[in-house]
Amino acid sequence: MTDLLDIQAIQRALTPIVDPDRQKSIIDLNMVRDIAIKSNGVVSFTLLLSDPNSPKRDPLIQACKTAIKAIASVTDVWVKVIANSPAIATPAAPTNTLQGIEGVKYVLAISSGKGGVGKTSVAVNVAVALADMGAKVGILDADIYGPNVPVMLGMEAAQVKVIKAENGADVVEPAFNYGVKMISMAFLIAKDQPVVWRGPMLNGVIRQFLYQANWGELDYLIVDMPPGTGDAQLTLTQSVPLAGAVIVTTPQTVSLLDSRKGLKMFQNMGIPVLGIVENMSYFIPPDMPDKQYDIFGSGGGKKASDELGVDLLGCVPLEISLREGGDRGVPIVLGHPESASAKALREIAKAIAAKIQDNHSL
Repeated sequence: MTDLLDIQAIQRALTPIVDPDRQKSIIDLNMVRDIAIKSNGVVSFTLLLSDPNSPKRDPLIQACKTAIKAIASVTDVWVKVIANSPAIATPAAPTNTLQGIEGVKYVLAISSGKGGVGKTSVAVNVAVALADMGAKVGILDADIYGPNVPVMLGMEAAQVKVIKAENGADVVEPAFNYGVKMISMAFLIAKDQPVVWRGPMLNGVIRQFLYQANWGELDYLIVDMPPGTGDAQLTLTQSVPLAGAVIVTTPQTVSLLDSRKGLKMFQNMGIPVLGIVENMSYFIPPDMPDKQYDIFGSGGGKKASDELGVDLLGCVPLEISLREGGDRGVPIVLGHPESASAKALREIAKAIAAKIQDNHSL
């Protein structure tokens, strides 16, 4: 198949879909832009909407995905939604304002819809597991208001250095432990000092961490996102090309509801969601390792993955050693590698790496 034939097939599939406001084909209205087809069958395109927050948006996106997925060779569909305006009237040449990070192959966001689901614990252990497998890994602690990555990586007392680049600019030298480079707001403020910033200041520091750090050569830069769908998420998605996002949740209904919003946010920005991680799936008592208790319910992650059409990357049980390792700065994948939690996290790291490779294979 040629690219032209693929694009024409997608346009034909989308032609019957009608814009609910103007009652004309979204193809005839030139609402579909930048169609791209990857060799693994993933189709991506940009959808221009006059009101991206309209309640009609999600049904329209779903109709587009259903139509394209009906093509036999299509494996997945990614849709990026942007606001239309009267100035956008004719097809424009594709533009890409996203700036990659020199030396970094893949940037991965690990996110959650709400706090308290163990997102940072998952991010840290995935990073260390990937490094232990031989990859070059960095982790950016983007939770500016509540930076906890240094504690979990045993680098709470570390001090980062500022060096001069060849062009004279100041560059931050990341801290390093367990094979992982790391930058966090925690290195720049006193231990008990709160960060009371508005959005623009937060956006600026995240961009500095991305582009004014000496990351060197990395296979993966993992970004530990703050909870929610706010300024930090928008800054990341609009700054750097993301290889994908991973959503962390617990089986509990309230956690799943918020996680679905976070997942939808990445999908609406045209960023592939690699899958869901169900954390705290069940509790394993240390004195009865053969027993498990569903403290937060069960099966929520699988149900959400089925309903949303994304993979369940793995389920991580809750063990006391997992909490203890985070508190004393020794990730469980290293401190207790034979534990059920460590094994689950290593499998999740492998699944993430495999999905990124599949999505970027030639």
